[in-house]
Amino acid sequence: MQSKYKISLLKANLLAAAVALSLWIPSAEPAAAVMMWLSIGWLLITALILDFSHRRSRGLPWQMLAGTLLLGLIASAPDRHALLIWTWGAVFMLPQDRWAAVFNGGAALVSCLVLLPHIPLPEWLLMTLSLSILLLLAMSRTHQLLTINGVIRQRLRLIPGLNLWAGEQLLRDLIREQTRSEREAIHADVLIVRVRRRQLWPVAQKLCELTYDFENVYRLNSTTLATLMLSKTPGEAASRRTLLVAALPDNVLTQHTPLMDIELAALTLDELSHFPASHLREVA
Repeated sequence: MQSKYKISLLKANLLAAAVALSLWIPSAEPAAAVMMWLSIGWLLITALILDFSHRRSRGLPWQMLAGTLLLGLIASAPDRHALLIWTWGAVFMLPQDRWAAVFNGGAALVSCLVLLPHIPLPEWLLMTLSLSILLLLAMSRTHQLLTINGVIRQRLRLIPGLNLWAGEQLLRDLIREQTRSEREAIHADVLIVRVRRRQLWPVAQKLCELTYDFENVYRLNSTTLATLMLSKTPGEAASRRTLLVAALPDNVLTQHTPLMDIELAALTLDELSHFPASHLREVA
């Protein structure tokens, strides 16, 4: 299934949740009604701005906002909203950093404690145990999906329509192109481009436009790009580098290394991204 269809389904679920909450508002107490309106607003805004992108960060704290709103809904009317305790399973299916998961875990525990005076102790213990198992299963499933998606993402273009790839693809391409260079006497250079964080995607797009269709650009980290340039001779490679860097912002730092001079046996992305950087105009 294409990602755009999955996102459309997620948007539909968010809108359905907003509609379901709105049906509770007429009979809700003032405090509960305020929390419902806040939750409805968050659901609607998230559904409207949600879009598929490989550039979306999982580190944003919006998962904590979802947990805070859910805790607020349960605490505002625990006698009426006890059923929402099971929604924590959906919250823990969201990809989130460890500190966000710890926060939401604490919020889930507080939710259980809020319901304690309203539920007989045996039922509360059974509910807490069942919820704990549900949360562990949700976190386990999310971790598994993130691992699978991470492997898939390493083999996908980061921006549809552009030859921009994850850094792991560069490590595979270097081995192939080094063998090809030896066999066909082609000169290949690895060009490392270091930019400011806010410049990464515009510079990446520019590099894709300046390189040949059969050449790729790779994202090594949030501030480092690389491209593998293929030329007939070292002189032609030097001319291409000069023209390429002249079209990039002045504050971009670059470093080029002939592919045949790189030892690939134990090469890592971290080593590539920490090559000494210098202005190409000064060294070319």
